[in-house]
Amino acid sequence: MKKIFMAALLLVTMVFTGCGGGGDAPKSDGDSSKKMEKITIGLDDEYAPMGFKNEQNEIIGFDVDLAKEAAKRLGTEVEFKAIDWNSKEAELKSGRIDIIWNGLDITPERQENMLFSDPYMDNRQIVFVKRGNDQGIMAETDLAGKTVGTQAGSTAEDYIVKTTALKDSLKELKTYGDYVSAFMDLENGRIDALVCDEIVGRYAMSKQDGKFDALNVNVGPVSEFGIAFRKDDTALRDKVQKVFDEMTKDGAAGKISEQWFGADLIKKKM
Repeated sequence: MKKIFMAALLLVTMVFTGCGGGGDAPKSDGDSSKKMEKITIGLDDEYAPMGFKNEQNEIIGFDVDLAKEAAKRLGTEVEFKAIDWNSKEAELKSGRIDIIWNGLDITPERQENMLFSDPYMDNRQIVFVKRGNDQGIMAETDLAGKTVGTQAGSTAEDYIVKTTALKDSLKELKTYGDYVSAFMDLENGRIDALVCDEIVGRYAMSKQDGKFDALNVNVGPVSEFGIAFRKDDTALRDKVQKVFDEMTKDGAAGKISEQWFGADLIKKKM
């Protein structure tokens, strides 16, 4: 009888442990009072100065510093996860990451699949060439007949591919997984010109003094950077937007910009 009683007690204990909301039980999405334990941010970790690895293999950067400050104010941990930039929408939708905060241009196509914050910085795509070899490029139409490089999945690639007349005029459009490889090919003459974000390109130039020229040639319209979330995750977007607005108002975001660019480039709300 004692054995039967102990077995019954063990069975009851197992049932209540399994159903009683132990540590592995899922949290209710409806309880907005609970703080998030961790936010996972996806980024291209070779996208200097927005997010990249330093010599100690640590992920640093302008957007990384902004995200760390936002997470601090939210009272949550933050993890930075390198992703395939060309699969960023899938990474976000699958739940492997919660946010993309990495110099991401807001475009109508991306807005169909992602939820964005308010824009926090202006951005334009310009042309970079090897030092002293501008090849007479004074407008995007002057890229005709040239081998042009850009990053796969970037705003520049989207624009070139969709602008049929421009794409068809090129000798070749080469895409790269990151801009580090693209600048190496530009230096070695494997491409004639590189189209990329002005901020990213100028930062790359500063690290390789004397190797490249930035041409004052816009490719496509001027765009804006935004923070991206899953399409239905308005709760997280609103929390991050609130603390970022506070960072802009009290000057914290501007100070981070000054540390990286020597100027406050953060967009201010009217």
